[in-house]
Amino acid sequence: MPSLQTILFDLIILLIFGAAVYSFLILPRRREFRKRQEFVAQLMPGERVTTYGGLIGTVLHVDSPNGIVTLEIAPGIEADFIAAAVMGEYDPDAVAEGARRALGDRDE
Repeated sequence: MPSLQTILFDLIILLIFGAAVYSFLILPRRREFRKRQEFVAQLMPGERVTTYGGLIGTVLHVDSPNGIVTLEIAPGIEADFIAAAVMGEYDPDAVAEGARRALGDRDE
């Protein structure tokens, strides 16, 4: 039968492991989720945004109670998106940098 000291040591190790998992996996995702929620809550018509699907559009209308954002994705073409699908503000330089990294900075 394991001693009380062994059981307490195992319990402490388990608690330390649980705290590490929480702080390295769960906490950063929560922060990112809150940050994105704040961004979506502050969306204003006229802002250029990107969606998680890769679409770039201009915000036309935000229906906060229903969580719907209307974007103009091409001249005269409007589409409704779930507000959570809006990834962030459109930054052409960041998009170009991400594409360069994804393609391995090839010079062809």
